Amino acid sequence: MKVAAGSDHGGFALKRELCAALRAAGHEVADLGSHDETSVDYPDYARAVARAVARGEADRGLLCCGSGIGMAIAANKVAGVRAAVVSDPYSARMSRAHNDANVLCLGGRVVGGELAKDCLRAFLETPFEGGRHARRVAKLDEPDGER
Repeated sequence: MKVAAGSDHGGFALKRELCAALRAAGHEVADLGSHDETSVDYPDYARAVARAVARGEADRGLLCCGSGIGMAIAANKVAGVRAAVVSDPYSARMSRAHNDANVLCLGGRVVGGELAKDCLRAFLETPFEGGRHARRVAKLDEPDGER
């Protein structure tokens, strides 16, 4: 599987650890930055990863920041992206099985490396169940139409 990965300074160390684990497991990783702990703007990296997933350049995305929340908000603005913030393997599995999430967001200040690896493994290994969930996921792509 090809995974596009990105982080800001708050998630850089976790992203580095997870990218190494992905490569060790035989996955291809496109590290789209950041490349050190210098303060950066997380939306730039969230968009890069989200666009790579939306364009089909990566099968899944991985985003890390301090909490995972900012990355998810930014990534979900890209059409076709369903980014989920998780902090446990169960939520990672459900984000895939029921929501067909294609970008995993983790908080480097929330989860430790081993727990994050468990979340990532669950996210990558869990298929979308389809069925009744497909109808619901399709509604996520409908424009809201209200202002």
